Amino acid sequence: MSEQYKHIRASKLGPVVVEALKSRHFDAYYFDEIHEALEKIWQLTPKTDVVAWGGSLTFDDVGGLTKMAAQKGYMVIDRDAAKDAEERNRLQYEALGCGTFLTGANAISEDGQIVNIDGMGNRVAAMIYGPRQVIVIAGVNKIVKTVEDATARARNLAAPLNAQRFKNIKTPCALTGACADCKSLDSICTYIVTTRLSRPAGRIKVILIGKTLGF
Repeated sequence: MSEQYKHIRASKLGPVVVEALKSRHFDAYYFDEIHEALEKIWQLTPKTDVVAWGGSLTFDDVGGLTKMAAQKGYMVIDRDAAKDAEERNRLQYEALGCGTFLTGANAISEDGQIVNIDGMGNRVAAMIYGPRQVIVIAGVNKIVKTVEDATARARNLAAPLNAQRFKNIKTPCALTGACADCKSLDSICTYIVTTRLSRPAGRIKVILIGKTLGF
């Protein structure tokens, strides 16, 4: 029963946040269902584009988005296919020149600002500059009231949860599950970026889905 009311809330809040994003020059879309969102993502992505991405559990939750790109015949830059750290770094640099960069969001404020937290910086770097277009895919669970709430969500919820899936890092949040505002070399909170506008207009596209996706 509770899922019914979550869906009703999402169907009301999602379109409101889409309008807030549009006011900040993002191209933004809301979909109740994952399959509708996926159809729009591929519609927005020219077949001639090289596709790259930043890590996101949302991609798995929508059915393996990165695998879909390859299956649909796109040329992809897949850092996870690298044979070693050196090749992985090279692929991450190459991704900054791709046609379409896919990424998630750690939080989106109701007034249309996107907050992302990053350890190496490759994901937020691509959002800021480089790829011809960026497509952000996010569930409605990422929506919070203010940009301050968005930063708090990224640091206190998304980052500690992500730390649990990176088995080789040694940070306080990996050990305790709580942010300690650490200065560890393993920190996954190196860069905290608020994207408050899309420039050029429409370069960043946001696909908001009425589901709980990712952390």
